[in-house]
Amino acid sequence: MTTEAELREIVKEPAQAIWDKDIARIDEHARTIIAHSPFVLLATSNPDGTCDVSPRGDPAGSVLVLDDHRLVLADRPGNHRLDSLRNMLHNPRVGMLFIVPGMNETLRVNGRATLVSDAPFFDDLEVKGRRPQLAVLVDVEELYMHCAKAFLRSSLWQPETWPDRKSLPTLGRIAKDHLGIKEMTVEEIDEGLAQDARTNQY
Repeated sequence: MTTEAELREIVKEPAQAIWDKDIARIDEHARTIIAHSPFVLLATSNPDGTCDVSPRGDPAGSVLVLDDHRLVLADRPGNHRLDSLRNMLHNPRVGMLFIVPGMNETLRVNGRATLVSDAPFFDDLEVKGRRPQLAVLVDVEELYMHCAKAFLRSSLWQPETWPDRKSLPTLGRIAKDHLGIKEMTVEEIDEGLAQDARTNQY
């Protein structure tokens, strides 16, 4: 399959209301969802189209809505690869998916990002006494709600469907195998990662 016409032979055009549901502003409903969302997925791509999706988490209310067209989220300490931020320098287009625990619908936001290292709102991005060094300012161009079907199909919020964590490999096990680490045990790697997670969140 190589054309949209071929695709539309299988998936028919949506109703006009579906095309029209996006808005170019942060309305009261979007503000409410953003204020209650502690978890955001941030999508970026570099100039050759290579994509990246980065999870961003903070206490609910940490993403600031500056006005009807701009929001800002802090960049917190991570692995120093800067995949998302490097992408933004070359291609400012971003997509964001705001998730609220227990809510099956999600808020999708698309726009243009600017990296900032200081601004008056940085004080409002402080968490646990730590002010971020960088923030992502997003000029919102498109915003709309995504329906509940994906969350309903996945039973995401139903703990009885979750796997036993012990049946999954730890990050230490994965890192040891992926990186071929010989000088440390899985347990030592896991403890180091756990220590970093506890002490280097902000």
